[in-house]
Amino acid sequence: MESWPVLAWALLLSLFADCLKVIQARDFTVKDIVYLHPSTTPYPGGFKCFTCEQAVDNYECNQWAPDIYCPKDTRYCYTQHILEANGNSVLVTKRCVALEHCLSTGCVDLPHEGRKVCTSCCEGNICNLPLPRNASDAIFATTTPINHTQRHFQSASVTMLCLLFIFAT
Repeated sequence: MESWPVLAWALLLSLFADCLKVIQARDFTVKDIVYLHPSTTPYPGGFKCFTCEQAVDNYECNQWAPDIYCPKDTRYCYTQHILEANGNSVLVTKRCVALEHCLSTGCVDLPHEGRKVCTSCCEGNICNLPLPRNASDAIFATTTPINHTQRHFQSASVTMLCLLFIFAT
């Protein structure tokens, strides 16, 4: 057996190994987020969102997002993702928003352009890391009830009705 095929394979494998070293991951991990966005809030309940306007993809948006706290009048992180029919990203917009901007989440097809627009909102510190790509991703995810006062009022009303019923009998 000749040694040149073995040598050729070794050189080919080393070339592939060098190529793999050059390839970089195009997404952030939770560890990266904690390192890049330390948490000391300037006001109670302060939070941060990834923020960008019309970035070409999620990596570009998250990489260059400014490390600042959201204004006090906002409560949610908003993401709008425009993608082609084949799933490739066209534009990504992320920012801090108030409740009214989160009431119409979901995906809308733009058949005349061959694109789809997916919008999502979330509540929490830098929670808008991933992009919405379909109806199951394009949601409004909250950790607390949207209307605190109505919920407390309803439970107080039920309690009062129960007490009236008990005393009436």
